[in-house]
Amino acid sequence: MDVLLTGGTGYIGSVVLSELRKAGHSVTAVVRSERAAEQVTAAGATAVKGDLTDSAWLAEQLRGVDGAIHTASPGDASSPAFDRAVIAAVVDAFDGTSKPYVHTSGLWIYGSGEGLGEDSPLNPPALTAWRPAVEAEVLDSDLVASIVVPGVVYGHDGGLPRLLVDAPRDGSGRLVLLGDGSQHWGVVHVDDLAVLYVSVLESGRALGRVLGVTDENPTVRDVAEATGDDVVAEPVEATRARLGEAFADALLLDQRFSLGAKAVALGWSPQGPTLIDDFLEGTYAEHG
Repeated sequence: MDVLLTGGTGYIGSVVLSELRKAGHSVTAVVRSERAAEQVTAAGATAVKGDLTDSAWLAEQLRGVDGAIHTASPGDASSPAFDRAVIAAVVDAFDGTSKPYVHTSGLWIYGSGEGLGEDSPLNPPALTAWRPAVEAEVLDSDLVASIVVPGVVYGHDGGLPRLLVDAPRDGSGRLVLLGDGSQHWGVVHVDDLAVLYVSVLESGRALGRVLGVTDENPTVRDVAEATGDDVVAEPVEATRARLGEAFADALLLDQRFSLGAKAVALGWSPQGPTLIDDFLEGTYAEHG
C-alpha cells in the first residue's frame, strides 16, 4: 500500500513512518522544509513539499495514494483550522472510496473518570474542547475512517513525561509535581502506538475511535518518584500559573483506562516497557 503520512518528522509520526516501512508499505511524507525532506527520505519515504492547510493541493496528493495517516499537529490555537483543512482534503479525495484514513485525537477528550473506554462520553477540558466537533466531520463522512486516540505517549526520552523530569525543584532540591501527583495518566509507548496506527490502517475498516492506551495507569507521583529523586506536591494554582491554566488542567485530569477493546480485537498487544520501568531504567535523563 502507498500511504500518505503527515507529521513524518514528529515524535509519533517518525515512528509510524518506520513501522509502515517495516510492514512493507511505501510512504509519501508531506513536509514543509528541505531538512524535513532529507529526514523522511533517509527513513525510506518519498518526500513531497507542501502546505497541509492548502486543501486543494493536499487532495491532489491524496488521489495518488492508497490510504493516509494524519499525525501532524501545530499544537496551538490554529489546530482546529489545521485539522479541518486536512479533513476537507481527505473527504475530497477519499469520500466514497475504500481508501482508509486514520486521524489522530488524544485521550483528554474523555475528561476525568474511572473505567473509561472508547465509547465513554466525551468531556474534554478547555484545551481540547474543539476536538469533538472537528472529529465529527471525520466520523460523519462517507470515509473509511478511524481515529486513533493515544494516551500520554512516552519512550525514547520523549513525550509529555519529560515534564516530570525537567520540572523545577524547590529550595530543598525536590522535584516539583503537577498538582499533588495523585492523578492517573493513561499511557502508551510510542513504538506500540505506531504498531496500532499501522494495524488500524491495514484493517481497511471504519472503526470509529480506537484507544491507544495500556492498562498501566500510573499516578504522576509514582512516575516522578521512579526518577529516584525526592518529590514535592505543588498547589494546583501554582501548576496553572507555571504551565498555563488550560494545559495544566489537562495534565491534572485523573484518567483510568483498560486496554481498548477495538485495539485488542485487531490483535494489538503492547510490548514496550511500562512508563514506570522506563523511568527506573534511566531512559529519561534530566536535560541541563
